[in-house]
Amino acid sequence: MTAPPPPPETNAQAPRLRSRLPAALRLSMLYGALFSVIGFHMPYWPVWLESRGMGPGEIGILLGAMTWAKVLGNPLAGRVVDATGQRRGLMIGLAAVSVVAFLLFVPAEGFWPLLGLSLLTGASLWALMPLSENLTLLTVYERKGLDYGRIRLWGSLTFIAASMLGGRLLGIYAADAILWAIIGCVVLTWAATLMLPDVRTRAGDDTGPPPPVWPLLRHPAFITFLVSASIIQASHAVYYGFATLHWRGAGLDDGLIGILWAVGVIAEVCLFAFGNRVVAALGPGVLILLGAVGGLVRWSVLAVTTDPWILVPAQTLHALTFAATHLGAMHVIARAVPGVYSGRAQGIYASLGLGVAMAIAMAASGSLYERFGGGAFLAMTGMALVGLVAAQMFRARWSGGELDVRP
Repeated sequence: MTAPPPPPETNAQAPRLRSRLPAALRLSMLYGALFSVIGFHMPYWPVWLESRGMGPGEIGILLGAMTWAKVLGNPLAGRVVDATGQRRGLMIGLAAVSVVAFLLFVPAEGFWPLLGLSLLTGASLWALMPLSENLTLLTVYERKGLDYGRIRLWGSLTFIAASMLGGRLLGIYAADAILWAIIGCVVLTWAATLMLPDVRTRAGDDTGPPPPVWPLLRHPAFITFLVSASIIQASHAVYYGFATLHWRGAGLDDGLIGILWAVGVIAEVCLFAFGNRVVAALGPGVLILLGAVGGLVRWSVLAVTTDPWILVPAQTLHALTFAATHLGAMHVIARAVPGVYSGRAQGIYASLGLGVAMAIAMAASGSLYERFGGGAFLAMTGMALVGLVAAQMFRARWSGGELDVRP
């Protein structure tokens, strides 16, 4: 990924505090705030929706709606940043919209208002993720000495804290405590966007439209990359949507459930802490392949047992199913995609890849869980197998360098 050097930040361009803080710290603050939202939302949002009278099928649709909103929002955001070369202003605006959207959940009642707000938050808050990844990777590859994994792990650490705190909140207070915790963390996310570095990817006199993205989308290596990484990540659908409800139904208390979620993210943090070394030793393609292998084992185990002594080691496989896949995918985009496509490539991966695949899997997960209970995890095992085949095909098509993308 190549780009013009960023303009120097001065007090005339940014508030004094923002100009003095190191870029790695500012990016870590964003990940910390954003993943605190996810730490409360991902494990416990189904519980909050259930408290508003939603059944498993409706919960699956509402969770899927958030993901479908990425399909339109993320490529549009990617086109904006590739056209302007700027990211910070758009991220500030999206975070502000997210604050308003989650506040509107407080009075919301009934399926249709919840569906509308789910679409709005999916198009605003969740669009911040690919923009954050794109901004971080540009900064890492331009400023030597930075490690993407060590910046990203602060998001994982706050996810652990939030998921554990969420379990305790549910054990003491009503489910509305989760909503208010999310609102507070979204406000922190908005504040963190104000501190971001303003990395540019277009020269000031370059005002023409960005080159068309179709040549990239037709490239066999990019296609097989999208299929492999997105299907492996989408195999988490039953886990993200119904693991908490499944474990609650099996008699596990909320504190223990919070610990189970935290174990997975601790394993994720351990991998991210050595991100540069792992990528250098194995390569991005092998990491994606390992993510698929981890899914074959992890989802098969979760389908057949709720014994905590077995769930704990199974949860450590999150280091493969999520972290290895994610780390590999981010470095594929950074290394393989030319800089003029970087924003759109990140948005496409998050929307056409993660968005479509996850939305379909999430919408189906409600019906699967309603009918089969924990057996629904076996469908995720099948997805991991498909991801494994696609990952092998991607490795055969990518040489490890920048793709030759021509009109």
